[in-house]
Amino acid sequence: MGFDGWTTLSVLALVIGLLIFTRFAADVVLLGGLTLLMVVPVQVDGVWRLGVLNAAEALSGLSNPGLVTVGVLFIVVAGLCETGGVDWLGQRLLGRPRTLMGAQLRIMGPVAGLSAFLNNTPVVAMLIPAINDWAKRLHLSVSKLMIPLSYAAIFGGTCTLIGTSTNLVVNGLIVTSTDRPGLGMFDITWIGVPCAVVGVGYVLLMGRWLLPERKPVMSKMQDPREYTVEMLVEPDSPLVGKSLEQAGLRHLPSMYLMEIHRQDEVLVAVGSEQHLQAHDRLVFVGIVESVKDLNRIRGLKPATEQVFKLDAPRHQRCLIEAVVSDTCPLLGKTIRAGRFRSVYNAAVVAVARNGERIRAKIGDIVLRPGDTLLMEASPSFAEQQRDSRDFFLVSAMPDSNPRRHEKAWLAVAILAAMVAVAALGWLSMLVAAMLAAGLMIMTRCCSASAARRNVDWSVLVVIAAALGIGRALEETGTARVIAETLLEIGGDNPWIALAVVYGITTLFTEIITNNAAVALVFPITIATADKLAVNPMPFIVAIMIAASASFATPLGYQTNLMVYGPGGYRFSDYLKIGIPLNVLMWITTVSLAPLIWPF
Repeated sequence: MGFDGWTTLSVLALVIGLLIFTRFAADVVLLGGLTLLMVVPVQVDGVWRLGVLNAAEALSGLSNPGLVTVGVLFIVVAGLCETGGVDWLGQRLLGRPRTLMGAQLRIMGPVAGLSAFLNNTPVVAMLIPAINDWAKRLHLSVSKLMIPLSYAAIFGGTCTLIGTSTNLVVNGLIVTSTDRPGLGMFDITWIGVPCAVVGVGYVLLMGRWLLPERKPVMSKMQDPREYTVEMLVEPDSPLVGKSLEQAGLRHLPSMYLMEIHRQDEVLVAVGSEQHLQAHDRLVFVGIVESVKDLNRIRGLKPATEQVFKLDAPRHQRCLIEAVVSDTCPLLGKTIRAGRFRSVYNAAVVAVARNGERIRAKIGDIVLRPGDTLLMEASPSFAEQQRDSRDFFLVSAMPDSNPRRHEKAWLAVAILAAMVAVAALGWLSMLVAAMLAAGLMIMTRCCSASAARRNVDWSVLVVIAAALGIGRALEETGTARVIAETLLEIGGDNPWIALAVVYGITTLFTEIITNNAAVALVFPITIATADKLAVNPMPFIVAIMIAASASFATPLGYQTNLMVYGPGGYRFSDYLKIGIPLNVLMWITTVSLAPLIWPF
């Protein structure tokens, strides 16, 4: 291994050390490591040059189809979120479990099953926002659920030939590099299913202790602004005839249903089995984050008619908070008498007053200095009134626009079509995702601004930088030297050699990409099997499982990276739960593969 190889190893060690022992953002650390590989002087074949990688090599990850697919899928998911399609899918897939273990099982079972036949990247991308909202409703820490989501997608991918692109890459190498026929759809299932069962069982039993408990800021500090909000059950609402429990209105985070106004009757202290009727006026009390969630529920609308008299379409509006100043011209007047909507082109949906519960209807509330108004208005309102003498502290609530529920079926249909054409092999996952993203925008399931806003650039930077560092390991020959050195440990014992092959593949999967790992290890492994004069199938299957079963770092598999930010994780969280799981997968595969495909 030359000077450039040792330089690459040193940079890799520095990157991993910073990710484990500091709280620097992953995108900053990986991009910094990639920059070092571009600027550190190295000697190659006796000639000094600047950088292990040139700019084109370092940035080649930006054109990687996997990276672009992840980026485009953010737009597809934005369409699902904007229409409420994610909420619909989440309700049918996830339900209401009573325990953390039950919640994890509700996620892992269906996700593993779907990922066995579908590309796991869109499955995870679709469910991240749904699980985020679901966790809030269940009062669970989302950090207890996001890693299980990613792991379940990985488990499912190991169960069939089409479960992950890595399996297809290995199958292609079998056909082109050996005289053996390719694998059948379910040949790997004999190993994949036991590994998936072991993995799911491990996460369910150990996740309570090994997964971090990180609550969002909202749950740590009670919001002093408590709003009273009236919502109306629409006549054609899917909530009509459902109980409060069935409608999901009983366990809203930091919000409770105070009473129901039904014709001339007021129902107080309503129970979970109370059924909803058309035109019911529901009076909720809670904090602004929960009002935002309430505004997304299909079949509920604000009780004030002023909301529907604004100029901009509802899906283009957002919730805005503003504090009434002592120079506001509407002081001492009711919201209706002051013609608030006409003056400001905004509709007040709730008022908070120093912890006081205001029982009057919105239009009858008399404005006072210091009142905090929660309004529905165009996002431009915040810019227009930011320097106004009428209000203090004007701020728009992010991601608070009402859902376009009438287009939810269309967004779900686009998603289903994308998955179907990719699964059937008619189009690549990238092309299918790009078409789906374009359709989301063209059919107005998602606006262009929302599409841009929902792309998580930090995730894409992390993936691109990790691909660049992985390329440095390949280009310098460092990875091959490590693999050949470690394989010598196996000697003439095929069981030890099999264990070493699995270990090498796992190591490379964690620090470079899974497809690069199998491409690197496959020819060395076949040569080892020929040298030992044994059946190469146990080794091939071990590579397939090890290249997918990446649990110990967020770098080895893109679904791990996708949940890194939403789960609020640190690098060490993956090490804590992932290393024992890697060992379990290692033992299971090495124990079973030679029994199914004897040496």
